[in-house]
Amino acid sequence: MTKILLLSDTHGYIDEQMLKFVRQVDEVWHAGDIGHIKVTDTISKLKSVRAVYGNIDGNQVRLQFPLDNKFKIEGKKIWITHIGGYPKKYEKRVREELKVYSPDIFISGHSHILKIIYDKEYNLLHLNSGAAGKSGFHKVRTMIRFNINGDFIENMEIIELENRN
Repeated sequence: MTKILLLSDTHGYIDEQMLKFVRQVDEVWHAGDIGHIKVTDTISKLKSVRAVYGNIDGNQVRLQFPLDNKFKIEGKKIWITHIGGYPKKYEKRVREELKVYSPDIFISGHSHILKIIYDKEYNLLHLNSGAAGKSGFHKVRTMIRFNINGDFIENMEIIELENRN
């Protein structure tokens, strides 16, 4: 079993409240708009990080992380990208690649809107953890925590941090 913390859109912000949850998992997945390399550097001192760059990320982040991160974990195919859309409204490049790669879990960020949707058309679980940082229009900072246990995705929980000031 692998315990995952999914976050996105930190926009250079990390605090002890987020790190408390980082310490409770095996891996942290970041779906882009990291904002500053210090965010992933801080997390990687505690846990393994898988991430992608987002549209606001500069060269430091883009040199360290790809546009798309595709991998297998516990037999599940994962695809993380920052700008991906969501079921029935995927970006064109994503829609084409979903037909080829066929992930079990598709993760995107960018919207700052938390979504957990099972996509029947592509037979996948779509996740967007909202925004964990303080920049943007979102009112509440959010993350998602879950376990991958062989063929099962278990114990999925939405983590609401505090209201964004």
